[in-house]
Amino acid sequence: MAGRLADKIALITGASRGIGRAVALSLAAEGAHVILVARTVGGLEEVDDEIQKAGGTATLVPLDLTDFEAIDRLGGTIFERWGKLDILVGNAGILGPLTPTGHISPDDWDKVFAVNVTTNYRLIRSLDPLLQRADAGRAVFVTSGAAQKCRPFWGAYSVSKAALEALVKTWANEVEKTNLRINMVSPGPIATKMRAKAMPGEDPATLRSPEDLAPLFLDLVGEECTRHADVVSFQD
Repeated sequence: MAGRLADKIALITGASRGIGRAVALSLAAEGAHVILVARTVGGLEEVDDEIQKAGGTATLVPLDLTDFEAIDRLGGTIFERWGKLDILVGNAGILGPLTPTGHISPDDWDKVFAVNVTTNYRLIRSLDPLLQRADAGRAVFVTSGAAQKCRPFWGAYSVSKAALEALVKTWANEVEKTNLRINMVSPGPIATKMRAKAMPGEDPATLRSPEDLAPLFLDLVGEECTRHADVVSFQD
């Protein structure tokens, strides 16, 4: 398929719904072959059906992203099949409990950090060499205003997103002199299942949709993008 991303290989985590789904559909529509990563096989298959109907192509990877050895194997598989990775979209994340910080259980704390931080470190560790083999590697991660606002009861989520920002900015500074460009997107209020869980009384019809957000990701993964180590606010 012809398009801005023709012949590009793009990996998207959390691709079965919400922002990940919208980004995957958008990248595929622009010609990228998308590697869809999520836990739910049914959700991945639904996204794949939509991509194929629009003339795009995808590879489905049902994967629990806290299976870190599987992430290592995924890097090896991508290298064997394509020899490079052009685009990484680190979208998968969890909210965790909204509760006083002193009430967060160690298990909940560890789970939030495993998904929101350690998973992305393991993706970087596995996929950085592949991104650097691309002519114009691009990586975009999903952060949150919660990293700065530090609102009451959002401790695990806020701290994990602050850690993610430190992780991604450090990596970006390390590869500053390469062709790799790395940024983050702070979506703001978007009509997703996570948002509904966090704000159960909110009318989702008053929020922007994941599809509204997708063009920003397209801009950040394009070869013409020169931004680097930025947190890009969708609301701004």
